[in-house]
Amino acid sequence: MYGRACVRESKGNGTERGDAAKRDETRDTLHRDDSAHTVYPSCTHTRAGKFAKMQSVFQHLIRLLLVLSCLHLHQLTEGCSCAPSHPQDAFCNSEIVIRAKVVGKKLLRDGPFGTMRYTVKQMKMYKGFDKVQHVQHIYTSASESSCGVKFDINKYQYLITGRVYNGKVYTGLCNFNVQWDRLSLAQKKGINHRYQLGCSCRIKPCRYLPCFVTSKNECLWTDMLSHFGNSGYQSRHYACIQQKEGYCSWYRGMTSRDKTTINATDP
Repeated sequence: MYGRACVRESKGNGTERGDAAKRDETRDTLHRDDSAHTVYPSCTHTRAGKFAKMQSVFQHLIRLLLVLSCLHLHQLTEGCSCAPSHPQDAFCNSEIVIRAKVVGKKLLRDGPFGTMRYTVKQMKMYKGFDKVQHVQHIYTSASESSCGVKFDINKYQYLITGRVYNGKVYTGLCNFNVQWDRLSLAQKKGINHRYQLGCSCRIKPCRYLPCFVTSKNECLWTDMLSHFGNSGYQSRHYACIQQKEGYCSWYRGMTSRDKTTINATDP
């Protein structure tokens, strides 16, 4: 009796164990199937973090491009700004003054805007003999927004003023550069010799009334009141020259000095 009972119990326990094993196997299979379609929270957070970081970098690049575009646009719209200058001041403040015809040009890729090198045929030198013997090239910025000058090729003779650096002549929009034929007779005479005589004098701009001279070496320049600078009557027809008495006054010089000397405050 005891043996049969034990046998039945063994068979019953084996059957139960088999059913339990089948249930565990089925549960593992279902778990694997569910795992294949499950997106775990850790993976979701990682992908979201990467996307947010990429979006931040992209927005930063957009802002940087907008800032650079605004700076470039501001530079283009602002352009080159120069204070008006009497031709005599332009002559006296320049290291080199020549009359030349521009016969060629070449763009040099240096600096942020590049440099334009003009080849010139020098006709006459008025100032700068101690700096260079003969001018063959003129250098200027290739961009007008950075005060670069544009000359026509094989068309005109120009009066060109500028400075000398490392043996090279540089000029810009703030220098006095003009077609020779557009100069008045008085300006041509001034460039030839009269302006040099007045380099010890000071031309004082008058932008608002009233204006006064404050020393004997000053000439009051009033073109800005009506013509704003170089195109005015004083600029085209007068030079500020030191007189025998030691004071400076406007001088037209068409005939004798005494007849054309005018009061410094009333040209």
